[in-house]
Amino acid sequence: MSGSSISIVIFGAGGRAGRRAVAEAVGRGHQVTAVVRNPALYQDLAGAGVSVVSGDVTDADSVAAVAEGHDAAISAAGRMDMSSVEFYVGAAHALLDGLARAGVGRLVLIGIGSTLETAPGVLVHDAPGFPEEGRTFSLGHAAELDVLRAAETGIDWLVIAPPPVLLDNDAPRTGRYRIGGAQVLPAGDAGDGFSYADLAVALVDEIESPKHHRSLAAVAAVAAVTA
Repeated sequence: MSGSSISIVIFGAGGRAGRRAVAEAVGRGHQVTAVVRNPALYQDLAGAGVSVVSGDVTDADSVAAVAEGHDAAISAAGRMDMSSVEFYVGAAHALLDGLARAGVGRLVLIGIGSTLETAPGVLVHDAPGFPEEGRTFSLGHAAELDVLRAAETGIDWLVIAPPPVLLDNDAPRTGRYRIGGAQVLPAGDAGDGFSYADLAVALVDEIESPKHHRSLAAVAAVAAVTA
């Protein structure tokens, strides 16, 4: 898809990750449809290259309607007014169904670092002492992955999981990151930190030039350079 303008539909465009994804995509000259539940609250997203529309990522008919005519999709959506499992499982089913009907073949979703492995077969959220509230939320993402992995679909999906720490909303974009594998990546030159801005770079890179397919891929800051 690289080398020309791409039409991207971004679900959950009003959140921190979604906003960064919109900005990154538009900054590269792509056309973006920013999908939110209530467009009246997010008109600041609208502008050159961006249209803001209402949509429900858990409803396949809604997904199909807003995704029609697009080349690729990003899901940065999340909801706190329903259980994590209910939301992420519902969204996974709706995205696979709706995007297929709309003819959109590439889907990149934002995962969560607590579903990555710290050792073969050992997930971060299963570690002793991991906060129960956080584990409950993480299990929704894990259930979403189960749906995607089990699906017989033509959608080329990818879940990108940042490090299992709070992301930095203020750090500037560096355009540099590491990606690959379902294990937590070693700390980079920013320690365990990672920014929403560079997460957005990884998302749009995987839309423009897909390198990872039907998998969970960890993403992190680049490794420190030693003399």
